[in-house]
Amino acid sequence: MPSANGIAHSSFTGAKGGAEHFIAVTAPSEASLDEQIACIDKNYKETVRSLGLEPETAAFRRLFVSDAMNQVPLLMETDLARDMADSPVAVSIIQQPPLQGAKISMLAYHLESATPVKKKRLSKSHVVIEKNGLRHLWSTRLCASDDHGISSAADQTRQVFDDLIGTLKGQGGVLSDDCVRTWIYLKDVDVFYQGMVDSRTELFARHGMNGNSHYIASTGIEGACAHRHDLVAMDAYSVLGLGRGQISYLNDFERLCLTKDYAVTFERGTRVAYADRSHYFISGTASIDHDGQVVHRGDVVRQLDRALENVDALLLDGDAALEDMKYLIVYLRDPTDYTRVKRYLDCHLPDMPVFIVEGAVCRPEWLVEVEGVGVAANEKPELPAF
Repeated sequence: MPSANGIAHSSFTGAKGGAEHFIAVTAPSEASLDEQIACIDKNYKETVRSLGLEPETAAFRRLFVSDAMNQVPLLMETDLARDMADSPVAVSIIQQPPLQGAKISMLAYHLESATPVKKKRLSKSHVVIEKNGLRHLWSTRLCASDDHGISSAADQTRQVFDDLIGTLKGQGGVLSDDCVRTWIYLKDVDVFYQGMVDSRTELFARHGMNGNSHYIASTGIEGACAHRHDLVAMDAYSVLGLGRGQISYLNDFERLCLTKDYAVTFERGTRVAYADRSHYFISGTASIDHDGQVVHRGDVVRQLDRALENVDALLLDGDAALEDMKYLIVYLRDPTDYTRVKRYLDCHLPDMPVFIVEGAVCRPEWLVEVEGVGVAANEKPELPAF
């Protein structure tokens, strides 16, 4: 639930035990960077304690920052980014300025379990969490680390996917079967998006993913890592060990077309079903119709309304609804739209943790895009436990 001090959280507890917690923390805009980092750290730790969570339950954190090249080195020396002994945490840091005026905000995901959980860092970018016979691979800060500016967006897209593919292979997995969700960040989406799309399409085809099979839920949005010449960065979530029938793909063909109809390759949403719950990974969703056309050009509030209607339709396809979303990320092309968008969200989704950040969408006509993760109850005892 939101609070007045920049903290919000939402939780889900399954019928078979085990809870998932999503925590949003925002710094006060009037403070210095050091003060904002300290405030985020303090409020986050207090929230974790108030929820009765052990620090070891942390699985993933994403930090939205306003100036990655200057801020990431500082953050990497803090508890927000450092691993605890024997308890690694996947940490994403991406330059997408929080639009309430702060330099930094944070999303954290904590996992409580009635059964043993093992966490292992495979490399600086990959953490695997073993639980109930499944391995949850969180991959963060994947980038080319290009020091000379000689590689293209297409080349860098191949590099970040090759890193993920190699790590999956080392765990006995493959991209097409085990990767559930990617977040792809482009330094200038208006310039470099097409190079990423073409490279990804070619790579997916080589790995058995095409218009007749399936793709991966994804967001392709403007954002940057801390390396000067990197054009592409990526985070990803994979689950190794899922059984047949646990994964399904979401759409509503009365409202939305297949993404391949306008030459992109991602799923609009992916549902992963377990015995007592389902997870919903909603891709970046904009104000689009069933012909793939932009709806409500020039009106950010009406575009947001249509985008949320589309999200609700995707969730309905998987037996869920908008209120099952545990958080939303709202990307705005124009920061001056923040006040109107914030007013709309406060009115229509007052109890949901929401991040509003600067991030241009792949078509200039789209002024806003939304994404997030949902969790809803499921009664399928024949399925594996989460």
